[in-house]
Amino acid sequence: MTVDIDSERARDSAPAVVTARAGGRRRPRRRWGDRLLFAWTWLIIIWLALPIAVMIMFSFNNPHGRFNFTWVGFTLKWYGPHLLDYPSLTTAMENSLLVAFAATVGSVVLGTLVGLALGKYRFRGLGTANLVQFAAISAPDIVLASSLLAFFVTLRVPLGLPTIIVAHIMFCLSFVAVTVRARVLTLDRSLEEAARDLGAGPWATFRLVTLPLIFPGVLAGALLAFAISIDDFVVTSFVSGSTQTFPLWIWSATRNGLPPQVDVLGTLIFVAGLIIAATSALLGRRGTR
Repeated sequence: MTVDIDSERARDSAPAVVTARAGGRRRPRRRWGDRLLFAWTWLIIIWLALPIAVMIMFSFNNPHGRFNFTWVGFTLKWYGPHLLDYPSLTTAMENSLLVAFAATVGSVVLGTLVGLALGKYRFRGLGTANLVQFAAISAPDIVLASSLLAFFVTLRVPLGLPTIIVAHIMFCLSFVAVTVRARVLTLDRSLEEAARDLGAGPWATFRLVTLPLIFPGVLAGALLAFAISIDDFVVTSFVSGSTQTFPLWIWSATRNGLPPQVDVLGTLIFVAGLIIAATSALLGRRGTR
């Protein structure tokens, strides 16, 4: 009988002992595999950010001439009036910004409509349309560039700034359409139906209900289109004619040396992209609260 009582007491005290041990238990140590994965991830991030850091550093360099490859000394003069010392570089940068803004606007308008159609409706050829969109994204730039050049030459369209804008809209459109389509697939259709039941027409429903709901996808597509357009080289080099953009100017000037203004403009573009991305992230967090 004594053994039974002792065993029952041991059973009653066991949960308390386990709880006490669990409360004072330390967190499990990281395994070596987790540590190596963590270190490898940071090495990849540093490796990807290193060229950008070098560009930013050399934008403050004070070289003698156009060969900005050796560190001479620190200066801020390139961020002032000296930024415009090369008119051809300034013109190329203006062309890049003009093309990027035009391509962003055109691809957002057309891509949003395509994304809405692919995400909301079921029609014959829907699978083929989706395949075409993803094929345009996955196709090599050289294929798209050569096909656009052949298209413009066949129609005898003079190559220049308009052909660059059309080409950029063509390859940015699919990125916007896929992004918007992914957002449309998650929409609650009952909200649009409720707006129609309350007397809203098709345009009012789109403007007041649909567009605010898909706006994060539209904004993401717009940022993606702008980033892809402003740094494109392959497609632009095929359809530019005598017009130069920022990437084309850098390529043509490599033999004579790249002045610090190139690094300054690249740094400004990078900083502007960071500001836009941070603003978009903050707006997205506020929208989810």
